[in-house]
Amino acid sequence: MGDISSSNNGGESRRRSCWYEEEIEENLRWCFALNSILHTGASQYQDIALLDTKPFGKALVIDGKLQSAEIDEFIYHELLVHPALLHHQNPKTIFIMGGGEGSTAREILRHGSVERVIMCDIDEEVVDFCKSHLVANKDAFFDSRLQLVINDARAELQKSEDKFDVIIGDLADPIEGGPCYQLYTKSFYESTVKPRLNENGIFVTQARPAGVFSHTEVFSCIFNTLKQVFRYVVPYSAHIPSYADTWGWVLASDSPLPLDADELDLRIRQRINGENRYLDGKTFASASILSKAVRKSLAKETQVYTEGAAKFIYGHGTCSKLQPGAVQ
Repeated sequence: MGDISSSNNGGESRRRSCWYEEEIEENLRWCFALNSILHTGASQYQDIALLDTKPFGKALVIDGKLQSAEIDEFIYHELLVHPALLHHQNPKTIFIMGGGEGSTAREILRHGSVERVIMCDIDEEVVDFCKSHLVANKDAFFDSRLQLVINDARAELQKSEDKFDVIIGDLADPIEGGPCYQLYTKSFYESTVKPRLNENGIFVTQARPAGVFSHTEVFSCIFNTLKQVFRYVVPYSAHIPSYADTWGWVLASDSPLPLDADELDLRIRQRINGENRYLDGKTFASASILSKAVRKSLAKETQVYTEGAAKFIYGHGTCSKLQPGAVQ
């Protein structure tokens, strides 16, 4: 439920543990021990909390769902950003849908070719919260190449006359009635995203859980929706410990995405400042080979996201009961 609970199974002589608990789905919950609740807040759109967790370090929680954790967020963000930029011949202009945490911009700005990044997030309070509390991303927020826009990403792209080499979807879930659902639909990809890409442009989106059992909830539908719009579509996945599941991303373009492991490694050395902690050529090659069960399911799945047909709700809970302070 995105709440705090205590346990004291070892008797009064042992320290009582405090736990953060999140309901992933009905009959399945994920919890971990806390050192403290560092900060809580709320915007007009969502509740925000920064937790100091025992297993994962600092963790950002929005509306009762873990967004990222200090110990492993680099896995998510390296896989979201670098495959798309590395497959592009010379990425200079990037548009981020969402990304208010700042980590996606941080990874993009490691690319020497990048000249301009627009990060468009609807929630200014979340952006300000992350600027203040996520130290690892401070430099990205003050990089002169980054332009921060507070707006709905759909509205911003629709009114824009600019085109981009890469567009990145770092958005919340496609929940029925939620602000991000329409940013996953076939019509949005077809009429808004694709026209805003330069020739040979690439689109990539996070696509929620992609495990043997969880991929049918959202991942397979996003993949099949993009297949209706783009000529070349590459799904890939990796395990993220703090998410307690395998996570998915989908890369899409009308130009081929042919790079092998050696070519990716060469571009990593030539283009990216600093060393990746997770991604190299072999890692991406492995990530893009999905398990047999998931491949078979994607081959048979035909459902796509269309306007007015939302059906997925992943996760529940609220952070409203969290209060800052140390926990025992």
